Amino acid sequence: MKRKIFLHDQEIEYKLRKSKRAKRMRIAVYCDTSVVVTLPYGIKENIVEKFLSAKAAWLLDKILYFKNNGKLIFIRGGKKEYLENKQAALALALARVNYFNKFYKLKFNAITIKRQKTRWGSCSKKGNLNYNYKILFLPKHIADYIIVHELCHLKEFNHSGKFWHLVAEAVPDYLEIRRELRTRR
Repeated sequence: MKRKIFLHDQEIEYKLRKSKRAKRMRIAVYCDTSVVVTLPYGIKENIVEKFLSAKAAWLLDKILYFKNNGKLIFIRGGKKEYLENKQAALALALARVNYFNKFYKLKFNAITIKRQKTRWGSCSKKGNLNYNYKILFLPKHIADYIIVHELCHLKEFNHSGKFWHLVAEAVPDYLEIRRELRTRR
């Protein structure tokens, strides 16, 4: 459901989504400047505006950023773009996983390319590596970070210090890359 709120004298339209899977409330700002607030079931809707007010500076900054740079950052791909680029993304993921796995020597089950709105990749407990087809359009160093990040989850299925140390072995500048990646959502 679409809603509006005034933040610092600006009217912001947002979509409120309720999710059974969500564990906490979150805000997503997309490159077309659309805003989506995800609310877990059981949380009352009246706290959404307080949450948005508390995050107003961040929210307005992201919207302004995407108004100025959004079209340069990323195409918002539909099913057609996904189908056209799925095989090339799979080839990239396979090649880079195999390259980095010469160093890590980790066992994985399968690599899958998906069309996800909010994730660049994931790793399942069964050893499946999943990547967003849009990694194909990222700069090489960012795509490599995503590949390594999910590959390292095969050994450390968390974001502990051990996990980040493992990532740093192949991508020592991962902190800078993570910051850069946050601007590409």
